[in-house]
Amino acid sequence: MFAASWLYLRKGIRYFIAAVLSLVLLFAWVPVPYTGVMLERQLSAWFDADFAYHEQHQWVPIEKMSKHLLQAVVASEDQKFLQHSGFDLTAIEKALAFNARSKKVRGASTISQQTAKNVFLWTGRSWLRKGLESGLTVLIEGAWGKERILEVYLNSIEFGEGVFGVEAAAQRYFKTSAAKLSKSQAALLAAVLPNPHRLLVRAPSNYVRGRQQWIMRQMSQLPSISEQLDSP
Repeated sequence: MFAASWLYLRKGIRYFIAAVLSLVLLFAWVPVPYTGVMLERQLSAWFDADFAYHEQHQWVPIEKMSKHLLQAVVASEDQKFLQHSGFDLTAIEKALAFNARSKKVRGASTISQQTAKNVFLWTGRSWLRKGLESGLTVLIEGAWGKERILEVYLNSIEFGEGVFGVEAAAQRYFKTSAAKLSKSQAALLAAVLPNPHRLLVRAPSNYVRGRQQWIMRQMSQLPSISEQLDSP
């Protein structure tokens, strides 16, 4: 009985790994139509009997995104994005030190880690999810490269209830396209990313406005992200 169960478990693990590897390779070229976090939100809505919930999502290539948007998100979420290999070790050390002496929890996830979580996994904190996220981060860093990771991230990140990706966010909040977002609009979208269910684009608090202004200053100080991605 035990031997049979172990055999099925090993087969299941092999199939799971094969499926994940196939998706990683596929999504290196094909637009990501649906993500793990989208599924999580939909299941949560059904569980809460929220049948009015619907997702707004439209894939747009990175070439059709405002340069301000790329600059704002990197300035806000991961200023070392183009330099690290998926993990910001300095940020991790600082987060561990902060968490050891504070009741609040500070994260240190890079854009690469967030992309791995958003596309393939789920939200929440657990060692299992973090372990899977780390393995997937290594895979997408090797198979996708920085430009593709940023493209997938910007198309999958959540900007509010049911709003996924920068094109949906631009249309919902500013009645425009991701290509036409201004510097201040891009910075406002980036300002809510730490918690888009509490920090609102439509009704920005003083805290969100403060983050927006900080992000705009950081955008001016960082080298051009779009030019770095275009350079060989």
